Amino acid sequence: MKIKTEEIKSIIRQEIEGYKSELDVSETGTVIEVGDGIARLYGLENAMAGEMLEFENGAHGLVFNLEENTIGAVILGDFLTIEEGHTVKRLNRVLAVPVGEELLGRVVNPLGVPIDGKGPINSDKMRPVEIIAPGIADRQPVKEPLQTGLKSIDAMTPIGRGQRELIIGDRKTGKTAIAVDAIINQKNTDVVCIYVAIGQKASTVAGVVEKLEQHGAMDYTIVVAANASDPAPLQYIAPYAGCAMGEYFMFEKHGHALCVYDDLSKQANSYRELSLLMRRPPGREAYPGDIFYCHSRLLERACKMSDDLGAGSLTALPIIETQEGEVSAYIPTNVISITDGQIYLQPNLFASGLRPAVDVGISVSRVGGNAQIKAMKKFAGSLRLDLAQYRELEAFAQLGTELDASTQKQLDRGERLYEILKQKQYEPMLVEEQVAIIYAGTQGFLDKVAVEDIKEFEAEFLKYMRDSHGDLLEEISSSGVMKNEEKFSKVTADYVQDFLSRKSAAGASA
Repeated sequence: MKIKTEEIKSIIRQEIEGYKSELDVSETGTVIEVGDGIARLYGLENAMAGEMLEFENGAHGLVFNLEENTIGAVILGDFLTIEEGHTVKRLNRVLAVPVGEELLGRVVNPLGVPIDGKGPINSDKMRPVEIIAPGIADRQPVKEPLQTGLKSIDAMTPIGRGQRELIIGDRKTGKTAIAVDAIINQKNTDVVCIYVAIGQKASTVAGVVEKLEQHGAMDYTIVVAANASDPAPLQYIAPYAGCAMGEYFMFEKHGHALCVYDDLSKQANSYRELSLLMRRPPGREAYPGDIFYCHSRLLERACKMSDDLGAGSLTALPIIETQEGEVSAYIPTNVISITDGQIYLQPNLFASGLRPAVDVGISVSRVGGNAQIKAMKKFAGSLRLDLAQYRELEAFAQLGTELDASTQKQLDRGERLYEILKQKQYEPMLVEEQVAIIYAGTQGFLDKVAVEDIKEFEAEFLKYMRDSHGDLLEEISSSGVMKNEEKFSKVTADYVQDFLSRKSAAGASA
């Protein structure tokens, strides 16, 4: 009986194809050293930098170092149950996190796993945590305001959609408070917020989440938490994961997102820890040579996309903690050079009761008036100069020298302007109300109001404007311009007169 060679060939081919499909062809290696959140692996000759690995205990890892005979990997999970001799396999993919509307209102770890006890997140969409930032041709200038609701910021260091504005200062100067207020102020806007907490106590993060829930801000916010008790690899990847979640809304939904990284000093510390454990050569302040790239590749991803690509935006508010006001340290100077401006908070201003404790002299926005409505730009333009002159004259006044009338007038106005800029936490203001009170201050209407009465005047004046002249505020809100300045001026002057007469009557009766 003759069997055709073609038939034999086809049978063998079928058998091989069937065998291949059942075979697990993943490349595996062996753990030769493990500890402190990192592992050295033997094998995995074809592994690539940044590739995902899976350990025998189910924990995931990330290829970090490619050496001559071994691979250095960081472990994203439980490294205590991994032992020498355990197997590890390649997953042939880069690190990605779940994204989408399903994450809104949730608290997740940097791998996108929920840690708020509200059940699983049913998102089928994933985005890689590391991407190349959009190029210049894909972007457009930052020109649309992102209101923080804080007078001292919206008036003097305005933030635009797509900007990167650094919040910098010593510990306990109100850095997180500014970021949380900015998130609360995005209520009733189309901005989705991502708050990334890096290396903070779990109780602190829980407090922030509670405040956001109280003000209804969790409806449009994702909280990514890599707590102080989490291993260094999770703290290192946290900001990239948060950025990827925000990019979904910019790229896929052509919407707007705000990312707060609180704070990048702790992320730099975790990256330094990993690099030193991996025996990478240390540089200045023992940080690795690529620490600048670590932050620049993150913050460059914040941008305003061109109209052809949907005109979405991702705004970044990185936070950096300084030691004793040392702005010229390594990490602060790095991040200052990457960002489009900085809001500098001073401990002595905070202690003196000026909150938010923004130092007008050092704080700057490199986008400037482009990110302000025209009315704010017009009336807050002289604010920075007035305050700077006040600070200078204040030093002379303390010497007890005789002051001429114009100098005394400048001092009096500066004092009142500083009082206007004080604002309670969790009480962001609408931009039209900010314009109204700044207009009253810079145009000299408040010069006769006693300094201790300014806060009372502000509350009553804004209530009066809302109730009796809502049309004037609405005009500023809708058009961004104060069209009827004459009427606004008369209304303000009349109200100041009424307030002063009420105060003098109350004083006389007392």
